[in-house]
Amino acid sequence: MSYSQKLLACAGALRAVLPHPERQGRVLTAIEKTERDTRLDPPLQGIQRAVHALPLSEEDRDALHGHWLGHPVHPALVQIPIGTWLSAAVLDLIPGKRRHYAPALLIATGLGAAVPAAITGWIDWAELRKPQMRVGLVHALANTVAISCYMSSLGARLRGRSLRGRMLGFAGLTAVGIGGTLGGHLAYRQASAINHAEDISVRTEPGWHSLGAASDLPVGEAVRRTVGGTPVVVVRESGGAVHVLADRCSHMAGPLSQGEISDGCVRCPWHGSVFRLSDGWNVSGPATSPQPVFETRQSQGQVEARLA
Repeated sequence: MSYSQKLLACAGALRAVLPHPERQGRVLTAIEKTERDTRLDPPLQGIQRAVHALPLSEEDRDALHGHWLGHPVHPALVQIPIGTWLSAAVLDLIPGKRRHYAPALLIATGLGAAVPAAITGWIDWAELRKPQMRVGLVHALANTVAISCYMSSLGARLRGRSLRGRMLGFAGLTAVGIGGTLGGHLAYRQASAINHAEDISVRTEPGWHSLGAASDLPVGEAVRRTVGGTPVVVVRESGGAVHVLADRCSHMAGPLSQGEISDGCVRCPWHGSVFRLSDGWNVSGPATSPQPVFETRQSQGQVEARLA
């Protein structure tokens, strides 16, 4: 069989196991209905208040958001329970006599790793928009079902009821798959875990662009302007220096030009992320990515800016 024939054979096998396009559409439609289901809003508000009330300092929350990593830490942590539980399922499928402690150990490891994954997930979830929070709540419920199944599976295995333990393990893996599907929709379709300012360097026209007269910029206040087709927030200091950042917050695209200016920083009005005006650094979260910064120059009272 030639290489091209092998590729065609693999493609055919892949089409056989993937959902039919019509079924894919039904799944997406169901998830989109969840985005718009306002019946989920009352519990959302209560859970959000509970997450915000956790006795955590601002530094603790930034660490859980992934400020130190440069992107959300939750997607990295979920790999451990998913990997261990999938490995346990593979071992459970091996026929013949086998040691039963290996799948149990993998399940226990996954349960332990699920705790920090869940905590970071809830911290991120509490800073999302309503449609994202609705999908996120169902995502969390599916994962809660998975954890319950795996806890019951581990208990059954420790009592010597291996068949029941394997069945509960497979049920847990199914729930994890549903939760992962919703998590993928939340992160990629709804853009809850992406840097909303990443495309600034691509969309902004190169070169210097006029911001107008420096005298038209109020001192210490945020003003919205456009540089090369990109909305920016402009702040003039009392000493005459002008700082320019991309206006769309990297966390959830909030308008920084409507934010508060204090101590050389701008605070996003939506979720409170703080960015340093001089270099765009994200001083505190929930934003995990810095804000694109623009260079400025002044000549004869006119201010110009370009992407740094």
